[in-house]
Amino acid sequence: MKIVRYTSAILLVAAALSSGCSKGFLEKPAYGALSDQIVANKDGVNYLLVGAYAALDGQGNPTGALGGGGNAWEASPTNWIYGSVVGGDAHKGSEGTDQTPINEIAISQPNVSNSFFNTKWKAVYEGITRCNNTLRLMAQAKDMTDAQKIQVQAEARFLRGHFYFELKKMFGNVPYITEATTDPLLSNDAEIWPNIEDDFKFAQANLPPTQSQVARANKWAAQVYLAKTYLYQKKYPQALQLFNDAITNGVTSNGLKYKLTDNFEDNFDASKKNNSESVFAIQMSANDGTNGIANANMGDMLNFPGNFKCCGFYQPSFDLVNSYRVDASGLPYLDDYNQHPVTSDMGIKATEAFTPDNGLLDPRLDWTVGRRGIPYHDWGYFAGSTWIRDQSQKYAGPYATKKMVYWNYNQDKYMDDHSWAPGTAINVLLIRFADVLLMAAECAAETGDMARATDLVNQVRHRMIDNPQYWIHDYKDPTKPILGFDPAKPFSNYKIGEYPVFPGLDYARKAIRFERKLELAMEGHRFFDIARWGIADQVLNAYFAFEGGITDDVKGGHFTKDKNEVFPIPQRQIDLTLKEGKPVLKQNKNY
Repeated sequence: MKIVRYTSAILLVAAALSSGCSKGFLEKPAYGALSDQIVANKDGVNYLLVGAYAALDGQGNPTGALGGGGNAWEASPTNWIYGSVVGGDAHKGSEGTDQTPINEIAISQPNVSNSFFNTKWKAVYEGITRCNNTLRLMAQAKDMTDAQKIQVQAEARFLRGHFYFELKKMFGNVPYITEATTDPLLSNDAEIWPNIEDDFKFAQANLPPTQSQVARANKWAAQVYLAKTYLYQKKYPQALQLFNDAITNGVTSNGLKYKLTDNFEDNFDASKKNNSESVFAIQMSANDGTNGIANANMGDMLNFPGNFKCCGFYQPSFDLVNSYRVDASGLPYLDDYNQHPVTSDMGIKATEAFTPDNGLLDPRLDWTVGRRGIPYHDWGYFAGSTWIRDQSQKYAGPYATKKMVYWNYNQDKYMDDHSWAPGTAINVLLIRFADVLLMAAECAAETGDMARATDLVNQVRHRMIDNPQYWIHDYKDPTKPILGFDPAKPFSNYKIGEYPVFPGLDYARKAIRFERKLELAMEGHRFFDIARWGIADQVLNAYFAFEGGITDDVKGGHFTKDKNEVFPIPQRQIDLTLKEGKPVLKQNKNY
């Protein structure tokens, strides 16, 4: 038997059949493929499992009969396009003529033939293919003990659960393919949440609490992901029980008790990755001898300010920045934050004088957004329009992304300069502990425990209450300021307060949802949150009306309820599933 790999939702065999090739052609082994006999052993199976982990970065698109490739950012695991740009955290950035397929996605007017969706689809199904191949060949391996097989099965099923979760939140119902699938043309009629649950349940029951390699999933990551799966289905009691257990007892793969890091920014510094807040992360590395920046987060390689090597994409929105305004008690303006705007340098040249906003602000703003007059990590003060690709600022505004940008003090170790755009060794945090606390808060509120919900939100906020100032110190000597920054003179009036006990569910929902926006901004969550809450039409149409009055890129945006909550099934995939002249895959509603 030959190893048969799925590329997208279907087998390469299906593509061969549709092109009229003979049966004899199908019997020939694929060039460069390994036979089952060679791979179906302990070493081969473990290599396959490592390959499944490698697919997490979205850069494993195969070439061949169904096509391959696509740019790295089209399938970025950070979901900076599909989660943050579509969700209103950020603009596409750069210029209107660069990466034009994003333009229509950003304003909720996607075309079913947009190539970005096809690239994402193929990249995620490539991960599923690798998981399924691992499971299938593991079953044939005669030199593995039952315990070894269970470990491999648990890890492969955890990864497969992740990949299907990604597809489910992106596209709705998709074909569910396992290692036992024989029919290459499967419909997307069936609900796949039960399948995702089963994979995470198996992983949670069989993975160890810690791993010898930090990149590998452990039982607590599987338990949290299972709870997240319940949350997305509004199974709040089941989710809350699992979240509470993980909050109390959970540890990272390298054995650290789950807790918030003391410093918010430690989550986005490569020298401090795999810390106590890292529930499950995609491991990134720089200068590791691989081709180009293959392992250095290629998916975000466009997202550096104009003063860096490339390319000025992913600019935070005015709507996001204004969300960090707080009142005298240090709480955000949940309903009318855009009526309390943060002063910006929009329309002011870098050579002209500018004074940053002097009102009260949540300090997380300046760890999330680059804005003029405030230190940009330890690179110096953000200079304004000269650091923006479109220096008129009319296209996407005056701000720059920050969380996934490497630092000056350790760039020799954690920046990769082997390609036309920079890479970084900052891990991609798929789930971090702050996210867990806020998901648990949501479940607590939905099950009526307002005191618990309030406490969980305040735990997240308290990190900044304990460390409210934004300032840059010399990381080689933390007792000294760097680049002339004076920690005794804060750059803004920072303030953050605790919530009193939420008075009811409506207020709790507002506060928890807003806290997710603030804490997890620019991390790829926002669109999927507002979509699952059923408020995406309200949020995004208000965003288009407000933001479109300032920048050019989102003018004409409109979100259609009962359509845009999911993205269209890629038309290319539908076309590839023709059976007796009719496609097996069905397009999503109203596309």
